[in-house]
Amino acid sequence: MPSLRLAWRALLPVGLAAGLIAALGVAAGPSSTRAELTSATAASAAVAQCPTSSLEVWLGLGAGGAAAGSTSYPLEFSNVSSTTCTLYGYPGISAIGGGSQLGSPAGWESSVTPSMVTLAPGATAHTVLQITDVGNYPPSTCDPATAFFLRVYPPDQTASAEVGFSFQACSSPGPVYLHVEAIQPGVGIPGHP
Repeated sequence: MPSLRLAWRALLPVGLAAGLIAALGVAAGPSSTRAELTSATAASAAVAQCPTSSLEVWLGLGAGGAAAGSTSYPLEFSNVSSTTCTLYGYPGISAIGGGSQLGSPAGWESSVTPSMVTLAPGATAHTVLQITDVGNYPPSTCDPATAFFLRVYPPDQTASAEVGFSFQACSSPGPVYLHVEAIQPGVGIPGHP
């Protein structure tokens, strides 16, 4: 009799596990069902990221800088496609003048923790771009030049967008005169399109 009790106790966890799996709806059914669930999850993840072609990137009005000798601008990302997509993290930004990149690309400002931003068609997200007055750097270190636009890579994209904007930049690599925050939901400055 003791051996029957031990056998029953040994089977109990197996029975409970099977019941729990069935109750949760994770049936050990056909492998095609499991493959469909995996494919659906992978497909939703694949279409979730906003490609550059789905975005209109534009610069909002400047505001006072967080540090002396700099100006902050909301850099907006509007979803112009008919599909909802997401943005996560930091865009890549550099100043362009005379057909080439001027100096160092933007550094990441860590004051905003990255979070997933979902953009429905027509919705806008933003980051804050801080541009330091290059007069703060020695001319020999900076080699000032005029930038005519910003080259912007949305997070995890290899295609860029160009935003027309003229400002003084450093043409020498070294001084990091551009800083950018993680993408955030909504328009950067309320009341502006």
